This record gives sequence, structure tokens and C-alpha cells, in this order.
Amino acid sequence: MSGGFVLGFFFIVVAVPTIMGIGYAAYERHLKFKERQLKAITNETAEKAAQYAAQTERLEQRVRVLERIVTDKGIDVADEIEKLRDAPLN
Repeated sequence: MSGGFVLGFFFIVVAVPTIMGIGYAAYERHLKFKERQLKAITNETAEKAAQYAAQTERLEQRVRVLERIVTDKGIDVADEIEKLRDAPLN
């Protein structure tokens, strides 16, 4: 009985806390990894959103010019279209 008691005592006092400590440390590392992963995804998403916003702004500017060309009867449409073709893209 004494051997079983010592083994049980050892298991409760030493093994369980050690296993729990190792498990907790592994879980903390996993959480830190996930946090870094989410930050990277967030940065990438923000960068893509900025690119899409810039592209949208350029397209909106071109549409405004086209609307002005179509609605303004006093200008030569062909000349304006040629100016648009030659205009540098931002």
C-alpha cells in the first residue's frame, strides 16, 4: 500500500502540475502565433483595401470626365477621347 500511496502522491504533486504547466506554455505559444497570423492578415487586407480604393478613385475620375464629355454639347468628343487615351494613368 505504501508504494501505491507514494506513486499516487507523486502523480498528484509532481506529474499533474508539470503536465499542466507544459500544456499551458504550449497553449500560450499557440495563441501568440495566432495573434501574429491575424495581424499579418489584417495588414495584408488593409493594403489591398487601399489599392482597391485608389483604383476606384481613378475609375471614378475617368467616369466623371466621360460624363462631362457626353453631357457637354459644346466640345469636340473625338478630341476629348484622344486626350483621355494620352493621359497618364495614376
